[in-house]
Amino acid sequence: MNVAELLQQLVRIPSPNPPGDCAQIADFCAHFLRAAGYTTQRIAPDNRAWSVVATIGNDMGPSIMLHAHIDTVPLGQNARWNWDPFSGTLADGRIYGLGSVDDKAPLAAMLSVAADIAIQIDRMRGRLVIVCAADEEVGGTLGTRWLADNSFLPQCDFVVVGEQTANRVATANKGVVRATFRIGGRTAHATHPANGRNAINRMAHLILDLERYQRDVLDRRRHPLLGAPSINVGTITGGVSANVVADACLIRVDRRMIPGEDPEAVKAELAAVAAARQAHDPDCTYSVDEFLISPAFEASANDPLTAQLLAISAAVTNTPAEPVGYLPGSDAKHLTGVARRGMVVFGPGTYEVAHAPDEYTTVADLEATYTILRQFAEQTLLR
Repeated sequence: MNVAELLQQLVRIPSPNPPGDCAQIADFCAHFLRAAGYTTQRIAPDNRAWSVVATIGNDMGPSIMLHAHIDTVPLGQNARWNWDPFSGTLADGRIYGLGSVDDKAPLAAMLSVAADIAIQIDRMRGRLVIVCAADEEVGGTLGTRWLADNSFLPQCDFVVVGEQTANRVATANKGVVRATFRIGGRTAHATHPANGRNAINRMAHLILDLERYQRDVLDRRRHPLLGAPSINVGTITGGVSANVVADACLIRVDRRMIPGEDPEAVKAELAAVAAARQAHDPDCTYSVDEFLISPAFEASANDPLTAQLLAISAAVTNTPAEPVGYLPGSDAKHLTGVARRGMVVFGPGTYEVAHAPDEYTTVADLEATYTILRQFAEQTLLR
């Protein structure tokens, strides 16, 4: 089957996360790779987050890893699709479906390249590793991170992480610090709110402090490919009833980091915002905790393998042979200890149509991804 037909088959295998059950799609990938001649492992830390790691080749040359995740976001209770999200419908040069761009399009291209390379195993002078990873959509803890922490992923000279870059080569990816701000106040009857200390009202002031932190601090930091770091207040919870002064309120924030920012320094900056508000309001308690950290990464565009992929991408897509940045999250954060020389994020389409009704990949973009990765693998691994 060609790469477009393969993508259609992958879309027809639901793998929404949550709940994160990737058994069926992992079975498909494992069978595909095993049939192509790969040594294949189908592994998971539980009975849901199944991933596949497959290898072929020898130690006579470089080792290349092609990585894509096999889970998708959930369909959503109110999602209104014009196309059946699990049909893989081909219409007007587009393949529609949940995960059709994020991330089953890179997956299809990588599986197709894997099959092509396996046919030429007698010419191989290196090793190709294919990773079909679960759990990326909720952070990768049970997927790529677990695989790396438990030595299921071999060290490789170069790693390509499949995501949506419009077939440009991304050498930088933002990291993230997630955190929870909490305010403790004092309850009172709503008839006399002045008798209490309203934590929700105080949180409004702290949120304005975070807006100033964005404007006065973060917007002054710039990365040439990724722009400025950012902070977003994603959720807020507080109070028990409209007729009671709220004695507790919390917000959860997402702080995106650019390469060069130290996660510990970022944690200290967030703590300083809480401490400054505490100093102005000693009648309440302010804290920030529950930190979750995913590091940023940046690779050198001067690495020979990166430069080679840049040149191939530029020739196929008629775009400049210059690196770009990738703004959303990816499993690259879990692979920094696996890539010996270089790592990039690369794939078809745009993340702007991912996680949305009528998600799609154009066949032209998908075929370009396949062509670029095939040429890169052949030039790198075949003699």
